[in-house]
Amino acid sequence: MAEKIQQLESLVIRSLRRFRDRYFPDKVVEADLTVGDSGKEEQQYGSLDTLPVDVQFLIMTFLSPADLCHLGATSRYWRAMVRDPLLWRYFLLRDMPYWPSIDHGTIPHPDLLDAPLISEDESLDDREEGNEGIKLKFDYMSEYLKGCPSSRQQWLPTRPAYEVVTSFFQSLVPSSEPRYAMFGPGMEQLDVSLVTRLMHAPDILPVSGTPHRQINGIGSGISYMFNNQHKFNILTLYSTNRAERERARVQQESISNKLFTFEGNDDSGDPVCVPAPQVQQVCQVVDGFIYVANAELERGGEKSEGVQIRAVLNCSRGSTSKPLLVLSCISREEPETVRTPSTRSMCRTPCVDMAKRLGLPHLPNPWMVQDTVAESLSGLLDGISWLLRCSGVKLY
Repeated sequence: MAEKIQQLESLVIRSLRRFRDRYFPDKVVEADLTVGDSGKEEQQYGSLDTLPVDVQFLIMTFLSPADLCHLGATSRYWRAMVRDPLLWRYFLLRDMPYWPSIDHGTIPHPDLLDAPLISEDESLDDREEGNEGIKLKFDYMSEYLKGCPSSRQQWLPTRPAYEVVTSFFQSLVPSSEPRYAMFGPGMEQLDVSLVTRLMHAPDILPVSGTPHRQINGIGSGISYMFNNQHKFNILTLYSTNRAERERARVQQESISNKLFTFEGNDDSGDPVCVPAPQVQQVCQVVDGFIYVANAELERGGEKSEGVQIRAVLNCSRGSTSKPLLVLSCISREEPETVRTPSTRSMCRTPCVDMAKRLGLPHLPNPWMVQDTVAESLSGLLDGISWLLRCSGVKLY
């Protein structure tokens, strides 16, 4: 991947240089004209415009998506430069491994992810300067902006003033708490138990109690309080008993999964599994699912993971509206003294790769992949927030 990014970087600089030499040979934006004392229009030179293209590209690599858009609004020259498809293709390849979350509405187009390195035929010199009618196979700028977490955060609604009053009255009306079934190898294979940390983290998700009721005879799960206002219930589904899980974790062995019955392979060679009867009952009554994936590179990546997720979703009475939250989990983060962006990507599977590994882009249900650390529970609240919104809970 690093070699591919370096190769694309050279293509971007070459494309930008050819475009500027072709349409802006004097390195001056012709539209930037002001009226001088003599009453005639005079050209204004920008200091950034006269820099070498490779320096301009280096400056753009340090800017956020919002800052790049602001830069493009300063002149006709920069508007054309920041819309170079190669530039945004470069940003996609460079930044996607570090995105902490991705969902069904923001993941880049699958064909874009699997496409070979973009050719120079899709660079800016394929169109005349100022012509917006060019048709590209992918709008890389739009794909980047819709998937970048910092851009997505700006889409979230703000809380109107009247909501402060209405939320108070709503809190007086008892409402049923959403229920979610949580399962997955990340609950059992990691050195730090995510479930145990959840039960002992009152500063993050206080435990509001264990209801004295059962969900179809399986158990009641544990209720938590989100933002000191919204209750929700998590029912954990383990593949086997605690002693077998601990032995398999220490010896790094695979265990027989009692949640599913495997019935051979289909025509494509993929395993076929059916949830156990008690699991099917749970799937029919819960409001959504939490899948804890093992994002540690040396342990995760079983082919049956996506099959199990699809089997569970198919049991939910044919409902395609039940959300799926995937917690892409590792045991602990690297210490601050040794952590860098490159080491972060090396110690965990990126969210986009996790989504592809589990086959999530092909699911009809809404889904989200969220980076999570079991020890600190970082990223968990962002995932729970998304899950509650999908269940109809109003959060601001």
